Amino acid sequence: MCVVSSTVSLLFCLHNPSWANDTVIIKAVGTWGYFTNYQKHEGPFWNKRIAQVTDKQIIGEIKPQTELDLPGSEIMRLVKQGVFDFAFGLPGYVNRESAIFEGADLSSLTQNLAVQKQVSEAYFPTLAQAFKEKYNAKLMTLYPFPSQMIWCSSLIRGIDDLKGKRIRVYLSTLGDFVDGVGAIPVNAPFKDVIKALSDGSLDCAITGTMSAYTSQLHKVAPYGFTLRVGWGLAFGAMNMEKWKLLSSPLQKTLNDEMAKLTEQMWRETATEDAIALACLSTGPCSIGEVGNITLVEPSEADLAIRDTVAREVILPRWVERCGPECTANWNRTVGRVLDLRADTNPD
Repeated sequence: MCVVSSTVSLLFCLHNPSWANDTVIIKAVGTWGYFTNYQKHEGPFWNKRIAQVTDKQIIGEIKPQTELDLPGSEIMRLVKQGVFDFAFGLPGYVNRESAIFEGADLSSLTQNLAVQKQVSEAYFPTLAQAFKEKYNAKLMTLYPFPSQMIWCSSLIRGIDDLKGKRIRVYLSTLGDFVDGVGAIPVNAPFKDVIKALSDGSLDCAITGTMSAYTSQLHKVAPYGFTLRVGWGLAFGAMNMEKWKLLSSPLQKTLNDEMAKLTEQMWRETATEDAIALACLSTGPCSIGEVGNITLVEPSEADLAIRDTVAREVILPRWVERCGPECTANWNRTVGRVLDLRADTNPD
């Protein structure tokens, strides 16, 4: 029997058979259906893999948030309410509840994927506690999207050319970066970006390399400024009451499989930047047609400005949002990995 508690639940119920009583159904929501993380990892994990490894003791049912027409900021509230049992999403999208969720992916602080993985591991216990307290959820994974870079409708020769530009952002910390370089941050969902670039209401957009390619962003933004400003760190979290319904062996299997999925996503993200940038520009491209975009690499001066903005704008503003206790925890975890200290009492 499928109990319908909401319109969202109805989407899962309409096409599902009545599973055996001893089968656990996990209703999951993924990230963006048109991006590779969902297509290659999130979707197959719940729709196929978990049923195979549990002999159908767990049946996963997942749809991307784009298909369900859900804003990222609502997903964890729905998990808390039990509408979904599991969600993939971006921690930064829930930072209206608390800035603590931003701490593992502050813009421009981490430039190396291996270091970003260390940051994620160091901050995992902090996020796990935050998910438990605020959403009654068990954090099970943190994983990256490819590098977040800047894609524009006109040529950007360096960071100074960003001044005065209207740039799409999707996280508060990215807005701090944009403001810090003298540009204008504009919060916009990804689905609106192509239209906004076409009609001139946006000059540039921050998004990942692979998402820029798969969405054909090059058709409206033929210039790419390959200044890495973030990673788009994502999470996977499960409703705690649903987790407790699983037997100990099933909990272990799900934990083990999620760990394998996590490693796979980190490993493949390490290769996707190079593939996407080649496909966006002049190739070679193994996944489709080339975009013939003009890529501009940041100069040493650009990198120095970015690092200054990170230390003097991005980090202090996050400290203001997060508070002394949150900042002290960040210094003990992420700060030690990056050899940085966030000052809770700036002069």
